[in-house]
Parts: sequence; structure tokens; C-alpha cells
Amino acid sequence: MTPSEDVHSSGPPATMTDEQLVAAVRGGDTARFEELMRRYNQRAYRVARAIVKNDAESEDVMQQAYLNAFTHLHQFEGRSAFATWLTRIVIYEALGRRRRERPAGPISNDATGDAMPQPHAPGPSPEREAYASELKRLVEESVDALPDSYRSVFMLREIEGLSTAETAEGLDLGEEAVKTRLHRARALMRRELYARAGGSTADAFTFHRTRCDALVRRVFDRLATMT
Repeated sequence: MTPSEDVHSSGPPATMTDEQLVAAVRGGDTARFEELMRRYNQRAYRVARAIVKNDAESEDVMQQAYLNAFTHLHQFEGRSAFATWLTRIVIYEALGRRRRERPAGPISNDATGDAMPQPHAPGPSPEREAYASELKRLVEESVDALPDSYRSVFMLREIEGLSTAETAEGLDLGEEAVKTRLHRARALMRRELYARAGGSTADAFTFHRTRCDALVRRVFDRLATMT
């Protein structure tokens, strides 16, 4: 069982719904699980990164979460979207790792931080590229500095672009709690810098294609030893 070299050249995956892919995997076409991974790698990375605040640890969380999802795919009943079900698995795995690494007490919400969202670079000049790169670094550092309860909400709403309802379902919160936490997270940002940056954070915490490919290979290597 090996992943395809390029998911975009392996048939019609773009037209298949999550539910159809899940059914195919359950029916024995396990290679289709790669398509689900590639579809949600970016979101899974951002969710894991919001909790563990470390790139390498985030990939470890993602790998184990995908293994858990594959192993328990028969338990997915479709009562919520597959994306929500997977998001919860990632959250549980990430939180479990944090608890194992920090046994002394509960997660603190005392951290504070200021943030500058990532702007769109209007031109390819080296100066603008350097400026955009610096702002990207600043927004990532400032998101890391947000209190834990705010950071996950901010990551899903502002960076991943989920709706309030999707964020609430994924984090098992009420919609009002999501709105409140997002408002408080934004309040921690420097207002003048936020306005300067234009409010676009979509390029922060990206999970690039090479990392996506490597993660897919690792997961399928592990799955091969489990079957």
C-alpha cells in the first residue's frame, strides 16, 4: 500500500465527497485515504500547531491522528462532517501530548501577545518580499503568544477561515463562546498594526507540498505495518 506520486493525476478525487472517499476506504480502496489526508493536511496542521506550538511536534500529532482516524474509520457515522470528526481527533491527540508533557498542572491562559496579520505582498520586489516574510514571522509568533483558549479559535476562524459554526463544532464549543474568544483574541492585537497589515492571515502556518508529501508517505508506511 503506497500513496500515489501525485493525487491530482490519479483519477477523479476532486469530484468525490468526503463521504464517498470514506466509503471507498472502508470498502477496501485504502489508497483513497491519501486524498482525505491531502484535503485536510493544512487544517490538521494549523489545529495541531495551535495547541502544541511546535512544527515538528505538530507533524507527529498529525501522523498519529491520521493513524487513529484510519484505524477507527468504521466508527465514523456521518452525524457530523468528516472534517469535523478528523479535527476532533487532531485536537484530542494534541491535547493528550500536552498533558503528557506538562503533568504539573492545567494549561495556563495567562499568556498575552500582540499580533500583526499577514498582508498580501503587492509586488515581487526583494524589499516587499522581505517585509512580507517578517510580518509572517511576527503574526506566527504573536498567535503563539495568545492564551491557549483563544489561540485555537483564532487559528480556525482567522487563519484557516472556518465559519463560527464550523469552529464551534470542531472545538466542541457554543457559537457564542467562539465569538467571545475570537473577540478577546483580536483585542490583544495592537489595533494600529492590525489596521496596517490589512487583516489577511491566510498565509500564516502553511503546510507546504513537500511536507504534505512526506507526511503522507510516513502515514502509509505505518499503515502498511498495521495491516
